[in-house]
Amino acid sequence: MGTRTAALGPVPAKSGSNAAFNDKGKPMEVRQSNMIAAKAISDAVRTSLGPRGMDKMIQTSKGEVIVTNDGATILRSIQALHPAAKMLVDLSAAQDVEAGDGTTSVVVLAGSLLGAAEKMLNKGIHPTIIAEAFLKASAKAVEYLTEISVPVNLDDDAALRRAATTSLNSKIVSQYSSTLAPIAVQAVRRLVTQTSSNVDLRDIRIVKKVGGTIEDTELVEGVVLNQNVVVSAGGPTRVEKAKIGLIQFQLSAPKPDMDNTVIINDYRQMDKVIKEGRQYLLNMFKKIKKAGCNVLLIQKSILRDAVDETALSFLKKLNILVVKDVERDEIEFLSKSLACKPVADIEAFTEDKLGYAELVDETSDSGPKVVRITGIKNKGKTVSILAMGSNNLILEECERSLHDALCVVRCLVKKRALIAGGGSPEIHVSRLLADYAHSLKGMEAYCFQAYADALEVIPTTLAENAGLNPIAIVTELRNRHALGERNAGINVRTGLISNILDEDVVQPLLVSTSAIELSTETICLLLKIDDYVHAR
Repeated sequence: MGTRTAALGPVPAKSGSNAAFNDKGKPMEVRQSNMIAAKAISDAVRTSLGPRGMDKMIQTSKGEVIVTNDGATILRSIQALHPAAKMLVDLSAAQDVEAGDGTTSVVVLAGSLLGAAEKMLNKGIHPTIIAEAFLKASAKAVEYLTEISVPVNLDDDAALRRAATTSLNSKIVSQYSSTLAPIAVQAVRRLVTQTSSNVDLRDIRIVKKVGGTIEDTELVEGVVLNQNVVVSAGGPTRVEKAKIGLIQFQLSAPKPDMDNTVIINDYRQMDKVIKEGRQYLLNMFKKIKKAGCNVLLIQKSILRDAVDETALSFLKKLNILVVKDVERDEIEFLSKSLACKPVADIEAFTEDKLGYAELVDETSDSGPKVVRITGIKNKGKTVSILAMGSNNLILEECERSLHDALCVVRCLVKKRALIAGGGSPEIHVSRLLADYAHSLKGMEAYCFQAYADALEVIPTTLAENAGLNPIAIVTELRNRHALGERNAGINVRTGLISNILDEDVVQPLLVSTSAIELSTETICLLLKIDDYVHAR
């Protein structure tokens, strides 16, 4: 059952399970509608696949502009109304969670598999048979990919960098991959041991500052803060032998609730209120000073000022460095990094809750002011990256690209194997699946052949986006693989077929296997839907 038979129009009606399937009107229409919607989403991101892919400009509902070619970001911004289209958006999000990279590939692959399924339906094959055959084919594909993968050791710095660089090469910031790839590799390696099977990326924090260029991005020894030091009252900006307190209460006089108003029409009463306020603050600062604290990080407050002018003048006299407006979601990271405990009440403010560091300093070496905390005692397993860029658009894209590079290195911690990139594994698997299809009988052989052909969409799209002739390139690629060159792939820079491992174009095995598994599962789900029901 080769390609030749697959192209001979409708399959003649047979008895039993191989009988031609012709569904009633509505289920066919529902499937058709699902396929058109899902393929539209797939076509939207197809042009941004690979190193020569195009970028998309997205305007958010708030009027902000995002320029990116990251599949997950593009699809998150698309307002998909059709339920089938939403499934492809969720598919991209699932790939982002599982592997972190390959978010565009997974949607392009799903679109191609839908096209293959549509051809099979038109031939009169039952959707359940197609779905089952596709699932079997995806299991075979994962098996073939695992066979050609190369094991990688986490101590092999060069291999990890090659994988991170390949991921960064398809981004807008690709020219800075030599700066960003080593940062991503070092950041993950600081958190893993030889036995760890995963990395929590929440322990890696990227702090963005506008100023300088992407080349100024660095991995920081210690912790970098998003906020700046409060200097309006002339307090210190540098403290050595720091004792750091992380507080969640306000350093300002109490205020009445929002609904209540206190009216004072007597000067003496007014003086009394001010005096009481000062005394209240003074008692607080006595406790803070008694604990020996000389750096205060104050959580952002909504109901009243986190710190007022009177408090700042007291803090200046006590020579305490103040950083305010620490976000609620930063508290956990900071307490883990600085080995200090967040304090919610002044009564609980004691010396054992403080963190210790050699130096807290606000510097402005490459433009913007940055607060660094270095020489931390008992530092938790966390990493801070300071990302710099000339404007917000570049900074946002730099953060997304770094996130993808970190995810690629995390994939290698989860599943320690690499495969070639550049469309090479897809062609290899496609050839082996087509050969395997010859050994099958009946409808299944058709479906396996269609699945094998659908995998060729990745090298075809890579060639198209690089401005090459896709038919000539993919034919040449098939030919090379047939001659036994398993690592032949498309080199989009030269426009030629070459050994892609020599070009250092590699990707984690997990990215490809999860893309194939997730896209196949989504397509099988779509195929089995035959009606819509609107819930009340």
